[in-house]
Amino acid sequence: MKNLAYRKRLVSLPFIGLLLLVAAVLMEANGCGGTSSSGGTSSGPTVGKIQHVVVIFQENRTPDNLFHDPVLIGRGADIASSGTNSSGQTVPLVPISLQTDYDRNHAHLAFQQMYDDGKMDGTNLILVTCNPGAMDCPPPNQGYAYVNPSDVTPYFNLAETYTFGDRMFQTNQGPSFPAHQFIISGTSAPTPPGNSMSDWFAAENPIGLVGADSNTGCTAPSNETVALIDPSGVEHPAYPCYEHPTLTDQLDSQKISWKYYTPSAGSIWTSPNAIQHMCVPNVPPPNGTVCTGSDWTQNVVLEAGGNQILTDIANSQLASVSWVIPNSSVSDHAGVNNGGGPSWVASIVNAIGSSQYWSNTAIIITWDDWGGWYDHVAPSVINSYEYGFRVPLIIVSPYAKPQYVSHQVNDFGSILKFIESTFGLQAVSSTYADALATNDLSDCFDFTQTPLTFQTVPMDATKLVIDKNVPLDPDDD
Repeated sequence: MKNLAYRKRLVSLPFIGLLLLVAAVLMEANGCGGTSSSGGTSSGPTVGKIQHVVVIFQENRTPDNLFHDPVLIGRGADIASSGTNSSGQTVPLVPISLQTDYDRNHAHLAFQQMYDDGKMDGTNLILVTCNPGAMDCPPPNQGYAYVNPSDVTPYFNLAETYTFGDRMFQTNQGPSFPAHQFIISGTSAPTPPGNSMSDWFAAENPIGLVGADSNTGCTAPSNETVALIDPSGVEHPAYPCYEHPTLTDQLDSQKISWKYYTPSAGSIWTSPNAIQHMCVPNVPPPNGTVCTGSDWTQNVVLEAGGNQILTDIANSQLASVSWVIPNSSVSDHAGVNNGGGPSWVASIVNAIGSSQYWSNTAIIITWDDWGGWYDHVAPSVINSYEYGFRVPLIIVSPYAKPQYVSHQVNDFGSILKFIESTFGLQAVSSTYADALATNDLSDCFDFTQTPLTFQTVPMDATKLVIDKNVPLDPDDD
Protein backbone atom coordinates (compact mmCIF):
# COMPACT_ATOMS: atom_id res chain seq x y z
CA MET A 1 0.00 0.00 0.00
CA LYS A 2 2.86 2.34 0.77
CA ASN A 3 4.45 1.84 -2.66
CA LEU A 4 1.05 2.29 -4.35
CA ALA A 5 0.64 5.65 -2.64
CA TYR A 6 4.02 6.75 -3.98
CA ARG A 7 3.08 5.69 -7.54
CA LYS A 8 -0.18 7.65 -7.44
CA ARG A 9 1.74 10.79 -6.51
CA LEU A 10 4.24 10.46 -9.35
CA VAL A 11 1.85 11.40 -12.16
CA SER A 12 1.29 14.93 -10.84
CA LEU A 13 4.85 15.88 -9.89
CA PRO A 14 7.18 17.96 -12.04
CA PHE A 15 10.25 16.22 -13.41
CA ILE A 16 12.67 17.50 -10.72
CA GLY A 17 10.25 16.49 -8.00
CA LEU A 18 9.88 13.13 -9.66
CA LEU A 19 13.61 12.53 -9.52
CA LEU A 20 13.79 13.59 -5.88
CA LEU A 21 10.92 11.34 -4.93
CA VAL A 22 12.37 8.36 -6.78
CA ALA A 23 15.65 8.92 -4.93
CA ALA A 24 13.79 9.07 -1.64
CA VAL A 25 11.95 5.84 -2.40
CA LEU A 26 15.20 4.09 -3.28
CA MET A 27 16.83 5.32 -0.07
CA GLU A 28 13.88 4.06 1.96
CA ALA A 29 14.00 0.69 0.23
CA ASN A 30 17.69 0.39 1.09
CA GLY A 31 17.12 1.61 4.64
CA CYS A 32 19.60 4.43 4.26
CA GLY A 33 19.94 7.27 6.69
CA GLY A 34 22.56 9.01 8.80
CA THR A 35 26.31 8.81 8.58
CA SER A 36 28.99 6.85 10.36
CA SER A 37 32.10 8.38 11.89
CA SER A 38 34.06 6.85 9.04
CA GLY A 39 31.95 8.69 6.48
CA GLY A 40 29.80 5.73 5.37
CA THR A 41 26.04 5.47 5.45
CA SER A 42 23.89 3.90 8.16
CA SER A 43 21.44 1.42 6.72
CA GLY A 44 18.26 0.09 8.26
CA PRO A 45 16.91 -3.41 7.67
CA THR A 46 16.46 -4.45 4.04
CA VAL A 47 13.77 -7.01 3.23
CA GLY A 48 15.15 -10.54 3.34
CA LYS A 49 18.64 -9.76 4.60
CA ILE A 50 17.75 -10.30 8.27
CA GLN A 51 15.45 -13.26 8.86
CA HIS A 52 16.42 -14.11 12.44
CA VAL A 53 16.96 -11.86 15.46
CA VAL A 54 18.49 -13.25 18.65
CA VAL A 55 18.40 -11.05 21.77
CA ILE A 56 20.82 -12.21 24.48
CA PHE A 57 19.87 -10.46 27.72
CA GLN A 58 22.74 -10.55 30.20
CA GLU A 59 22.84 -9.20 33.74
CA ASN A 60 23.75 -6.08 35.65
CA ARG A 61 26.67 -4.17 34.14
CA THR A 62 27.52 -0.71 32.75
CA PRO A 63 29.93 0.18 29.94
CA ASP A 64 32.32 1.82 32.44
CA ASN A 65 32.30 -1.34 34.53
CA LEU A 66 32.49 -4.07 31.87
CA PHE A 67 34.24 -2.57 28.83
CA HIS A 68 37.45 -1.00 30.06
CA ASP A 69 38.91 -1.93 26.68
CA PRO A 70 41.79 0.19 25.34
CA VAL A 71 40.96 -0.82 21.75
CA LEU A 72 37.39 0.44 22.05
CA ILE A 73 38.51 3.54 23.93
CA GLY A 74 41.03 4.19 21.15
CA ARG A 75 38.16 4.06 18.65
CA GLY A 76 36.26 6.68 20.60
CA ALA A 77 34.11 4.62 22.98
CA ASP A 78 33.02 6.78 25.92
CA ILE A 79 34.45 4.78 28.84
CA ALA A 80 35.54 6.54 32.04
CA SER A 81 38.58 5.73 34.19
CA SER A 82 37.35 7.61 37.25
CA GLY A 83 34.14 8.81 38.83
CA THR A 84 32.80 11.30 41.33
CA ASN A 85 31.41 10.48 44.76
CA SER A 86 28.80 12.27 46.86
CA SER A 87 31.51 14.41 48.49
CA GLY A 88 32.64 15.72 45.13
CA GLN A 89 35.86 13.70 45.19
CA THR A 90 37.32 12.04 42.10
CA VAL A 91 37.57 8.28 42.61
CA PRO A 92 39.72 6.18 40.26
CA LEU A 93 38.04 3.07 38.89
CA VAL A 94 39.89 -0.02 40.14
CA PRO A 95 40.06 -3.50 38.56
CA ILE A 96 37.92 -6.28 40.04
CA SER A 97 37.02 -9.84 39.12
CA LEU A 98 33.84 -10.58 37.22
CA GLN A 99 33.07 -12.88 40.17
CA THR A 100 32.50 -11.08 43.46
CA ASP A 101 31.27 -12.15 46.89
CA TYR A 102 28.90 -9.19 47.11
CA ASP A 103 26.10 -7.58 45.13
CA ARG A 104 25.13 -3.93 44.79
CA ASN A 105 21.59 -2.66 45.11
CA HIS A 106 19.99 -1.62 41.80
CA ALA A 107 16.46 -0.82 42.89
CA HIS A 108 14.80 2.48 41.96
CA LEU A 109 16.15 4.08 45.14
CA ALA A 110 19.68 3.13 44.08
CA PHE A 111 19.02 4.77 40.70
CA GLN A 112 17.98 7.97 42.46
CA GLN A 113 21.04 7.89 44.69
CA MET A 114 23.48 7.44 41.81
CA TYR A 115 21.67 9.77 39.39
CA ASP A 116 21.35 12.68 41.84
CA ASP A 117 19.57 15.00 39.38
CA GLY A 118 22.08 14.16 36.66
CA LYS A 119 25.25 14.71 38.68
CA MET A 120 26.01 10.96 38.68
CA ASP A 121 27.84 11.24 41.99
CA GLY A 122 26.01 8.91 44.37
CA THR A 123 27.44 5.48 43.62
CA ASN A 124 29.12 5.38 47.04
CA LEU A 125 25.69 5.71 48.72
CA ILE A 126 24.30 2.50 47.24
CA LEU A 127 23.69 -0.42 49.62
CA VAL A 128 26.01 -3.42 49.27
CA THR A 129 25.00 -6.97 50.28
CA CYS A 130 27.81 -9.40 51.14
CA ASN A 131 27.47 -13.14 50.53
CA PRO A 132 27.36 -15.38 53.63
CA GLY A 133 30.92 -16.08 54.76
CA ALA A 134 32.45 -13.31 52.64
CA MET A 135 35.74 -12.00 54.02
CA ASP A 136 36.67 -8.29 54.15
CA CYS A 137 33.41 -7.39 52.46
CA PRO A 138 32.65 -4.98 51.03
CA PRO A 139 35.97 -3.61 49.78
CA PRO A 140 36.30 0.17 49.76
CA ASN A 141 34.87 2.07 46.79
CA GLN A 142 33.82 -1.24 45.22
CA GLY A 143 31.19 0.48 43.06
CA TYR A 144 33.87 2.48 41.25
CA ALA A 145 35.34 -0.49 39.46
CA TYR A 146 35.95 -2.11 36.11
CA VAL A 147 36.12 -5.84 35.39
CA ASN A 148 39.56 -7.26 34.62
CA PRO A 149 39.87 -7.46 30.83
CA SER A 150 41.19 -11.02 31.12
CA ASP A 151 37.82 -12.06 32.62
CA VAL A 152 35.80 -10.82 29.64
CA THR A 153 37.99 -11.60 26.63
CA PRO A 154 35.10 -12.99 24.52
CA TYR A 155 33.14 -9.77 25.03
CA PHE A 156 36.09 -7.66 23.97
CA ASN A 157 36.60 -9.88 20.92
CA LEU A 158 32.98 -9.44 19.84
CA ALA A 159 32.87 -5.71 20.54
CA GLU A 160 36.14 -5.08 18.70
CA THR A 161 35.19 -7.23 15.70
CA TYR A 162 31.62 -6.02 15.16
CA THR A 163 29.68 -3.01 16.53
CA PHE A 164 29.81 -1.72 20.10
CA GLY A 165 27.21 0.80 21.27
CA ASP A 166 28.19 3.26 24.00
CA ARG A 167 24.81 5.03 24.19
CA MET A 168 22.53 2.11 24.99
CA PHE A 169 20.30 2.88 28.00
CA GLN A 170 18.06 0.52 29.91
CA THR A 171 14.55 1.90 29.56
CA ASN A 172 13.62 1.53 33.22
CA GLN A 173 15.18 3.07 36.33
CA GLY A 174 15.35 -0.12 38.34
CA PRO A 175 16.17 -3.82 38.55
CA SER A 176 15.63 -7.01 36.57
CA PHE A 177 11.93 -7.79 36.96
CA PRO A 178 10.68 -4.64 35.19
CA ALA A 179 13.60 -4.66 32.74
CA HIS A 180 12.53 -8.08 31.50
CA GLN A 181 9.00 -6.76 31.03
CA PHE A 182 10.32 -3.91 28.88
CA ILE A 183 12.36 -6.21 26.62
CA ILE A 184 9.28 -8.08 25.36
CA SER A 185 6.73 -5.29 25.29
CA GLY A 186 8.29 -1.85 25.82
CA THR A 187 6.56 -1.34 29.17
CA SER A 188 6.02 -2.78 32.63
CA ALA A 189 2.57 -1.22 32.99
CA PRO A 190 -0.06 -3.24 34.87
CA THR A 191 -2.91 -2.48 32.45
CA PRO A 192 -3.40 -1.85 28.70
CA PRO A 193 -3.22 1.66 27.19
CA GLY A 194 -6.19 3.83 28.03
CA ASN A 195 -7.07 1.93 31.19
CA SER A 196 -6.64 2.95 34.80
CA MET A 197 -2.96 2.85 35.84
CA SER A 198 -1.78 2.34 32.24
CA ASP A 199 0.80 5.08 32.85
CA TRP A 200 2.13 3.39 36.00
CA PHE A 201 5.09 0.99 35.91
CA ALA A 202 6.16 -2.13 37.78
CA ALA A 203 9.23 -0.58 39.34
CA GLU A 204 10.99 -3.11 41.55
CA ASN A 205 11.66 -6.79 42.11
CA PRO A 206 9.08 -8.83 44.04
CA ILE A 207 8.82 -8.68 47.81
CA GLY A 208 8.29 -12.10 49.34
CA LEU A 209 10.27 -14.02 46.72
CA VAL A 210 12.51 -16.45 48.61
CA GLY A 211 14.71 -19.21 47.21
CA ALA A 212 15.32 -20.68 43.78
CA ASP A 213 11.99 -22.54 43.70
CA SER A 214 9.85 -19.46 44.30
CA ASN A 215 7.39 -18.17 41.73
CA THR A 216 6.66 -14.68 40.61
CA GLY A 217 4.26 -13.26 38.05
CA CYS A 218 0.77 -14.71 37.60
CA THR A 219 1.60 -17.87 39.58
CA ALA A 220 3.11 -16.04 42.56
CA PRO A 221 1.79 -16.73 46.05
CA SER A 222 -1.01 -14.38 47.08
CA ASN A 223 1.18 -12.46 49.54
CA GLU A 224 3.83 -11.55 46.96
CA THR A 225 3.92 -7.92 45.80
CA VAL A 226 5.82 -5.70 43.40
CA ALA A 227 5.88 -1.93 43.76
CA LEU A 228 4.08 0.05 41.05
CA ILE A 229 5.37 3.58 40.56
CA ASP A 230 2.81 6.24 39.66
CA PRO A 231 3.48 9.36 37.53
CA SER A 232 4.33 11.37 40.65
CA GLY A 233 7.01 8.89 41.70
CA VAL A 234 5.12 7.28 44.58
CA GLU A 235 5.33 3.48 44.84
CA HIS A 236 2.32 1.26 45.60
CA PRO A 237 2.46 -2.51 46.32
CA ALA A 238 0.43 -4.76 44.01
CA TYR A 239 0.21 -8.41 42.97
CA PRO A 240 2.73 -9.05 40.12
CA CYS A 241 0.36 -10.22 37.36
CA TYR A 242 -0.26 -7.73 34.55
CA GLU A 243 -2.18 -7.49 31.30
CA HIS A 244 -1.16 -5.44 28.28
CA PRO A 245 -0.09 -5.98 24.65
CA THR A 246 3.38 -7.36 23.90
CA LEU A 247 5.63 -7.69 20.89
CA THR A 248 4.94 -11.42 20.93
CA ASP A 249 1.29 -10.64 20.15
CA GLN A 250 2.44 -8.94 16.96
CA LEU A 251 4.62 -11.91 16.08
CA ASP A 252 1.77 -14.34 16.74
CA SER A 253 -0.65 -12.35 14.58
CA GLN A 254 1.71 -12.53 11.61
CA LYS A 255 2.64 -16.17 12.28
CA ILE A 256 6.29 -15.22 12.88
CA SER A 257 7.96 -17.84 15.06
CA TRP A 258 9.50 -16.88 18.40
CA LYS A 259 11.05 -18.52 21.45
CA TYR A 260 11.88 -17.30 24.92
CA TYR A 261 14.69 -19.38 26.50
CA THR A 262 14.84 -19.05 30.28
CA PRO A 263 16.15 -21.13 33.21
CA SER A 264 12.93 -21.56 35.19
CA ALA A 265 9.20 -20.84 35.15
CA GLY A 266 8.94 -18.62 38.21
CA SER A 267 12.03 -16.50 37.72
CA ILE A 268 11.99 -12.71 37.85
CA TRP A 269 14.01 -13.05 34.61
CA THR A 270 11.11 -14.87 32.90
CA SER A 271 8.94 -12.03 31.64
CA PRO A 272 6.07 -14.05 30.09
CA ASN A 273 5.11 -15.39 33.51
CA ALA A 274 3.86 -11.93 34.57
CA ILE A 275 1.66 -11.23 31.51
CA GLN A 276 -1.72 -12.84 32.09
CA HIS A 277 -2.59 -13.67 28.47
CA MET A 278 0.86 -15.20 27.93
CA CYS A 279 0.87 -17.22 31.14
CA VAL A 280 -2.87 -18.08 31.43
CA PRO A 281 -2.59 -19.50 34.97
CA ASN A 282 -4.45 -22.73 35.62
CA VAL A 283 -6.81 -20.89 37.98
CA PRO A 284 -7.40 -17.14 38.26
CA PRO A 285 -4.69 -15.17 40.10
CA PRO A 286 -3.63 -15.08 42.86
CA ASN A 287 -4.34 -18.79 43.17
CA GLY A 288 -2.64 -20.08 40.02
CA THR A 289 0.29 -22.46 40.30
CA VAL A 290 1.31 -23.05 36.68
CA CYS A 291 1.06 -21.24 33.34
CA THR A 292 -1.01 -23.06 30.71
CA GLY A 293 -1.40 -20.62 27.78
CA SER A 294 -0.34 -21.46 24.22
CA ASP A 295 2.32 -18.74 24.25
CA TRP A 296 3.77 -20.38 27.34
CA THR A 297 3.53 -24.03 26.31
CA GLN A 298 4.63 -23.53 22.69
CA ASN A 299 7.16 -20.70 22.89
CA VAL A 300 8.67 -20.48 26.38
CA VAL A 301 11.58 -22.91 26.69
CA LEU A 302 12.49 -23.80 30.28
CA GLU A 303 16.06 -25.01 30.46
CA ALA A 304 18.28 -24.84 33.48
CA GLY A 305 21.43 -25.61 31.51
CA GLY A 306 21.12 -22.84 28.96
CA ASN A 307 21.92 -25.12 26.02
CA GLN A 308 18.59 -25.72 24.25
CA ILE A 309 19.17 -22.87 21.84
CA LEU A 310 22.39 -24.59 20.76
CA THR A 311 20.40 -27.75 20.05
CA ASP A 312 17.77 -25.79 18.13
CA ILE A 313 20.45 -24.13 16.01
CA ALA A 314 22.07 -27.48 15.25
CA ASN A 315 18.69 -29.00 14.36
CA SER A 316 17.72 -26.11 12.05
CA GLN A 317 14.97 -25.01 14.44
CA LEU A 318 16.01 -21.45 15.28
CA ALA A 319 12.92 -19.24 15.56
CA SER A 320 12.64 -15.96 13.69
CA VAL A 321 12.90 -14.06 16.99
CA SER A 322 14.57 -15.43 20.13
CA TRP A 323 15.09 -14.02 23.59
CA VAL A 324 17.86 -15.86 25.47
CA ILE A 325 18.15 -15.51 29.25
CA PRO A 326 21.11 -16.93 31.23
CA ASN A 327 21.03 -18.94 34.41
CA SER A 328 22.79 -17.24 37.31
CA SER A 329 26.07 -19.14 36.90
CA VAL A 330 26.66 -17.82 33.38
CA SER A 331 25.01 -14.49 33.95
CA ASP A 332 27.21 -11.51 34.79
CA HIS A 333 25.23 -10.94 37.98
CA ALA A 334 27.48 -9.92 40.87
CA GLY A 335 27.64 -12.29 43.82
CA VAL A 336 26.39 -15.42 42.02
CA ASN A 337 28.09 -15.86 38.65
CA ASN A 338 30.92 -18.33 38.04
CA GLY A 339 32.67 -16.15 35.48
CA GLY A 340 31.16 -18.06 32.58
CA GLY A 341 28.95 -15.35 31.10
CA PRO A 342 31.33 -14.24 28.35
CA SER A 343 31.96 -17.84 27.23
CA TRP A 344 28.24 -18.67 27.38
CA VAL A 345 27.45 -15.74 25.09
CA ALA A 346 30.34 -16.76 22.82
CA SER A 347 29.00 -20.32 22.62
CA ILE A 348 25.69 -19.05 21.21
CA VAL A 349 27.40 -16.67 18.79
CA ASN A 350 29.75 -19.43 17.63
CA ALA A 351 26.85 -21.83 17.09
CA ILE A 352 25.05 -19.30 14.91
CA GLY A 353 28.24 -18.23 13.16
CA SER A 354 29.09 -21.77 12.10
CA SER A 355 25.54 -22.59 10.98
CA GLN A 356 23.25 -21.87 8.06
CA TYR A 357 21.81 -18.97 10.07
CA TRP A 358 24.87 -16.73 10.02
CA SER A 359 24.05 -15.17 6.66
CA ASN A 360 20.69 -13.74 7.77
CA THR A 361 20.88 -13.26 11.55
CA ALA A 362 21.30 -10.25 13.81
CA ILE A 363 22.52 -11.04 17.33
CA ILE A 364 21.80 -8.27 19.85
CA ILE A 365 23.72 -8.60 23.12
CA THR A 366 22.81 -6.27 25.93
CA TRP A 367 22.43 -6.22 29.72
CA ASP A 368 19.14 -5.90 31.62
CA ASP A 369 20.25 -3.23 34.10
CA TRP A 370 23.28 -1.41 35.49
CA GLY A 371 23.65 -3.56 38.61
CA GLY A 372 24.52 -0.64 40.87
CA TRP A 373 27.93 -0.10 39.22
CA TYR A 374 29.28 3.34 38.43
CA ASP A 375 28.67 4.90 35.03
CA HIS A 376 29.46 8.49 34.16
CA VAL A 377 26.84 9.21 31.46
CA ALA A 378 23.58 10.67 32.75
CA PRO A 379 20.40 9.39 31.05
CA SER A 380 17.57 11.58 29.82
CA VAL A 381 14.71 11.33 32.31
CA ILE A 382 11.26 11.71 30.74
CA ASN A 383 8.96 10.53 33.55
CA SER A 384 8.98 8.91 36.98
CA TYR A 385 10.64 5.73 35.69
CA GLU A 386 12.19 6.23 32.23
CA TYR A 387 15.06 6.24 31.24
CA GLY A 388 17.66 4.33 33.26
CA PHE A 389 21.45 4.12 33.11
CA ARG A 390 23.69 2.93 30.28
CA VAL A 391 24.17 -0.75 29.66
CA PRO A 392 26.58 -2.26 27.10
CA LEU A 393 25.45 -3.17 23.59
CA ILE A 394 27.11 -5.46 21.03
CA ILE A 395 25.63 -6.11 17.59
CA VAL A 396 26.91 -9.23 15.80
CA SER A 397 25.83 -9.89 12.22
CA PRO A 398 27.29 -10.22 8.73
CA TYR A 399 25.79 -6.74 8.25
CA ALA A 400 27.04 -5.21 11.51
CA LYS A 401 29.50 -2.41 10.87
CA PRO A 402 32.92 -3.94 11.53
CA GLN A 403 35.19 -2.48 14.21
CA TYR A 404 32.67 0.28 14.79
CA VAL A 405 31.60 2.26 17.85
CA SER A 406 28.07 3.63 17.64
CA HIS A 407 27.19 6.74 19.63
CA GLN A 408 23.54 6.60 18.59
CA VAL A 409 21.19 6.78 21.58
CA ASN A 410 19.21 3.54 21.96
CA ASP A 411 17.20 1.81 24.66
CA PHE A 412 15.27 -1.45 24.97
CA GLY A 413 12.54 0.12 22.85
CA SER A 414 15.08 0.43 20.04
CA ILE A 415 15.53 -3.35 20.06
CA LEU A 416 11.78 -3.87 19.74
CA LYS A 417 11.67 -1.23 17.01
CA PHE A 418 14.42 -3.04 15.10
CA ILE A 419 12.46 -6.30 15.29
CA GLU A 420 9.30 -4.52 14.15
CA SER A 421 11.14 -2.88 11.27
CA THR A 422 12.75 -6.16 10.25
CA PHE A 423 9.48 -8.09 10.12
CA GLY A 424 7.13 -5.28 9.05
CA LEU A 425 5.24 -5.03 12.35
CA GLN A 426 3.41 -2.14 13.98
CA ALA A 427 4.51 -0.69 17.32
CA VAL A 428 3.12 -2.51 20.32
CA SER A 429 1.56 0.74 21.52
CA SER A 430 1.97 4.41 20.66
CA THR A 431 2.81 5.06 24.33
CA TYR A 432 5.34 2.25 24.80
CA ALA A 433 9.12 2.38 24.51
CA ASP A 434 9.24 0.98 20.98
CA ALA A 435 7.11 3.82 19.61
CA LEU A 436 8.92 6.42 21.73
CA ALA A 437 12.41 5.23 20.71
CA THR A 438 14.16 7.77 18.50
CA ASN A 439 16.35 5.11 16.91
CA ASP A 440 16.12 1.46 15.89
CA LEU A 441 19.79 0.36 15.99
CA SER A 442 20.14 1.34 12.32
CA ASP A 443 23.48 3.04 12.97
CA CYS A 444 24.92 -0.37 13.88
CA PHE A 445 24.26 -1.92 10.45
CA ASP A 446 25.32 -1.42 6.85
CA PHE A 447 23.22 -3.54 4.53
CA THR A 448 25.19 -2.40 1.51
CA GLN A 449 28.48 -3.86 2.73
CA THR A 450 29.91 -7.20 1.66
CA PRO A 451 28.61 -9.62 4.33
CA LEU A 452 31.23 -10.30 7.00
CA THR A 453 32.78 -13.74 7.22
CA PHE A 454 32.26 -15.21 10.67
CA GLN A 455 35.30 -15.50 12.93
CA THR A 456 35.10 -18.00 15.78
CA VAL A 457 35.15 -16.32 19.20
CA PRO A 458 37.73 -17.84 21.60
CA MET A 459 36.05 -19.05 24.79
CA ASP A 460 36.54 -21.23 27.87
CA ALA A 461 34.07 -24.13 27.70
CA THR A 462 34.91 -25.23 31.25
CA LYS A 463 33.06 -22.16 32.55
CA LEU A 464 29.74 -23.32 31.08
CA VAL A 465 29.14 -25.86 33.86
CA ILE A 466 26.25 -24.87 36.14
CA ASP A 467 27.25 -24.08 39.71
CA LYS A 468 24.87 -26.20 41.83
CA ASN A 469 25.60 -24.06 44.89
CA VAL A 470 23.74 -21.01 43.61
CA PRO A 471 20.13 -20.62 42.48
CA LEU A 472 19.32 -20.64 38.77
CA ASP A 473 17.56 -17.30 39.06
CA PRO A 474 18.56 -15.30 42.13
CA ASP A 475 16.36 -12.86 43.99
CA ASP A 476 17.99 -9.99 42.15
CA ASP A 477 17.75 -6.92 44.34
